[in-house]
Amino acid sequence: MASASAFLLGENRGRRLRDRLVRFGVTAGGISVLITLVLIFFYLLYVTLPIFSSVTVKPRNITIASFPDTVAAVGVEENNDFAFRFSKQGELTFVSLKPEDSLDPIISQHSIANNPVSFAQSLPRDAIFAYGLSDGFVNVVKPIFQVSFPGNKRISTASVSYPLGQSRFLLDPQGQAIVDLAISSRDSEAIIVGKTADSRIVAMTFKGQDDALNSGPLNTGSIWQPHSFEITDVPQNINEIIVTPDGRTVYLRSGNYIYVVQVNQSGAKVRDVVNVSDKNGNIEKIELLSGANSLLLTASDNSVSQWFEVVRDGKRSLVKARDFEFSAIPIKELVSEYYRKGFFAVQQDGMLSAYYTSERNVLYKEPLFEQVPDKLIISPRADRLLAISGDQWQTYTVKNSHPEIGFASLWQQVWYEGYQEPDYVWQSTSASDEFEPKLSLVPIVFGTLKAALYAMFFAIPLALAGAVYTAYFMSSRMRNVVKPTVEIMEALPTVILGFLAGLWLAPIVEMYLSGIVMSLILFPVTILLVGWGWAVLPGKWRYRIPNGFHIVILMPVIVLLGYGCIAASPYIDQWLFDGDVRGFLTNELGIGYDQRNALVVGIAMGFAVIPTIFSIAEDAIFSVPGHLTSGSLALGATHWQTLTKVVLLTASPGIFSALMMGLGRAVGETMIVLMATGNTPIMDWNILQGMRTLAATIAIEMPESEVGSSHYRVLFLAAFVLFIFTFIFNTIGELVRQRLREKYSSL
Repeated sequence: MASASAFLLGENRGRRLRDRLVRFGVTAGGISVLITLVLIFFYLLYVTLPIFSSVTVKPRNITIASFPDTVAAVGVEENNDFAFRFSKQGELTFVSLKPEDSLDPIISQHSIANNPVSFAQSLPRDAIFAYGLSDGFVNVVKPIFQVSFPGNKRISTASVSYPLGQSRFLLDPQGQAIVDLAISSRDSEAIIVGKTADSRIVAMTFKGQDDALNSGPLNTGSIWQPHSFEITDVPQNINEIIVTPDGRTVYLRSGNYIYVVQVNQSGAKVRDVVNVSDKNGNIEKIELLSGANSLLLTASDNSVSQWFEVVRDGKRSLVKARDFEFSAIPIKELVSEYYRKGFFAVQQDGMLSAYYTSERNVLYKEPLFEQVPDKLIISPRADRLLAISGDQWQTYTVKNSHPEIGFASLWQQVWYEGYQEPDYVWQSTSASDEFEPKLSLVPIVFGTLKAALYAMFFAIPLALAGAVYTAYFMSSRMRNVVKPTVEIMEALPTVILGFLAGLWLAPIVEMYLSGIVMSLILFPVTILLVGWGWAVLPGKWRYRIPNGFHIVILMPVIVLLGYGCIAASPYIDQWLFDGDVRGFLTNELGIGYDQRNALVVGIAMGFAVIPTIFSIAEDAIFSVPGHLTSGSLALGATHWQTLTKVVLLTASPGIFSALMMGLGRAVGETMIVLMATGNTPIMDWNILQGMRTLAATIAIEMPESEVGSSHYRVLFLAAFVLFIFTFIFNTIGELVRQRLREKYSSL
């Protein structure tokens, strides 16, 4: 007896030790999971928060450079080490902005034109400048900076080039003075437009062809073919001339009217005349934004508005997209960025403001200057401002990394250039450096919910019905085969499901669309009819099949019905749609059709979600205590009444948990929606069109995004939103599950 007691005591001690170790392991694992989730949460915030940081402008250094003439234009090279200055008297000066050169900043001076009458400059990124002369000629130059690295030390040299092959062009054959001037050149297109002393508008276009025998940098290896003409049918009192870099559009302002001139190979034609006046003020100045698709109009009431052309009813028209709010103090200068749709504004009281076109509110507003600078320019990388006041060249450091991202651009409709109206748009990349990122999360959030919703529509009926039948009606012998089989489906890699959905299922759905739709309608109806037919059979027939094996009768019916619908599909197409279902949907009903659409995603992702919902729900139903079922049957209730009034209510917490787990799985699914949809970020509930989800967007674009860029951080924001979605769904599921458990625990 003593030895037996000692043995039992030792066994109990070993068991208690194992219990403690298991309890410690489970607790440590749970805490580790919580810590990991918290770390993921804060890391996503850490990467995302910088896109919402405020703009800062801080003084950097001062360079003293005195000039006897009047400044016309200033520019800064890309590395912010050197600047160039054009004077109204025709001089070009290169100036060093390095602190070590502050005592002698002048690098070199060049005489470009003698006694010029007018001056013009292209968009900042093109850096082409022109002087109009009194004899009808125009001098065109481009300051260039070449960088070398001798001995691993960066050395920049400045020089003057002639981007159109020569320095002088006769713009007006009649020899009249060019009193106003505009120029633009990019790639193999260039245009010069001037106003003569007798108020004629003369123009010269250039077409460039590469010269393989005389190659050189910055278009000097091109042979330019000029073509001169006059722009007629415009008034004589033209106040401003603006030309686009592609040389195809000229904007002429006469008072409050803008004449839109279309330029082609044969000449020019006025395409439209637009009254751009506001009720509160007259237009004083117009200028192009980066990309040359938008005009900024400054009015006498100190308002600034953005205008661009849109196509409506087959006609291009210039429309106002938005206004930017300013105080009553006059606006002295607008400074547009090189590659982004942002600009700075300087007012008479020294107030500096920063705006971005897709954001409605001002990004930065501070009284930075004690007196208004003679000239304010921004660096190519938008990280420096250079303010010139007399002989003081003050440099400011600008921190404005993500002006295109804000609440409006992420969650509200924005009117982008070329769009007919404000819209939610996700378009993150383009081949152009001046592309305006469109990073609205609304389309991809919508696509995420759309994909999850259609997947749940497909999965819930099948999964719950299968769980109910398996747990409550099916024989234990068959259940031991069916349940593991369905659960094994969960181990199937979703990339395989996505591959099959995109390359196998999508063409089948397209080919047999009528049969697929017909099967979705006939399947539930047929199942109900088979059940009714089984119920009215004589008892001697029904008792021949053992209890729990009735599904064997239904399976052949389902197979035959599916085969029949597919086989009948071509005949239905020919009978009802003249053999072209897609054409009928598009032409007659106006419904678009994508081969990889929400229907395909719903079927494929439904199969991925079914095992999750089935397994959890089946366990919950099967775990209902047997005495509840026996008591209900003993009191005279039928099996169906017992199922609906007792079993499902008792198992409702587990069933709801199964649904929320399935929804969370559908929301976070990546590979199926990546491979089985067209990945088009559109907002349309049409089941025959595609979508783009948060997870698919992250998977597609994250490898190609630049680390630290706005695109990169918005993708992390998308991951954060996806994290919040799953957290909300799981929290709601847990709260409802606890509520249901408390409500039905008395059963």
